[in-house]
Amino acid sequence: MYKINDLLDLSKTRAFGLFENKVYPWEALDDIKGFILELGKTLSEDEFDHPADDIWIAKDAKVFSSAFIGGPCIIDSGAEIRQCAFIRGSAIVGKNCVVGNSTELKNVVLFDGVQVPHYNYVGDSILGYKSHMGAGSITSNVKSDKTLVTVKFNDERIETGRKKFGAILGDFVEVGCNSVLNPGTVVGRNSNIYPVSCVRGVIPESSIYKTGGLIVQKRG
Repeated sequence: MYKINDLLDLSKTRAFGLFENKVYPWEALDDIKGFILELGKTLSEDEFDHPADDIWIAKDAKVFSSAFIGGPCIIDSGAEIRQCAFIRGSAIVGKNCVVGNSTELKNVVLFDGVQVPHYNYVGDSILGYKSHMGAGSITSNVKSDKTLVTVKFNDERIETGRKKFGAILGDFVEVGCNSVLNPGTVVGRNSNIYPVSCVRGVIPESSIYKTGGLIVQKRG
């Protein structure tokens, strides 16, 4: 339930090639920077502006003047980068995404239709098709003791070998306002996280993560 095909529709991102020959989505995190630099060279000059050596922005994307765009970065068609957004680099922002007021991105892939619209931090993470993070929700990408991140589900433990790893959100995930996704969190497709939650480990698809960490399956 935490492999790439369990979580992500690769037809909903320009970055589908990033996941080739990989099993787990977090294996792609080390390759985002280099992938952007290679993919950018192939983008049409008719469709993308190229304001810096390592930045490509779709001509129909809307980028507010107060936003900071650091490379390498690709911002795809129809995306909206709102006031004071801070893209630190190594970011792929998919078609029709919203990166909102004071939201910070670093080493991320946002699949098409993702919304991180209000005061979000998303670092070393991958957000699936049409996933949404409520206002103030963040991915925490480094453990407090600085040890390597492990993905945990029941008695299973998968060593990622990464010091920095935030979260993987499957397609259509909804994260409630002011929630913290702790390092190594994986949320399955179509699942919901209650507001003000502190989440860790693997949340199965089509689940609801409730107050106090109770997880229930959706009905129907």
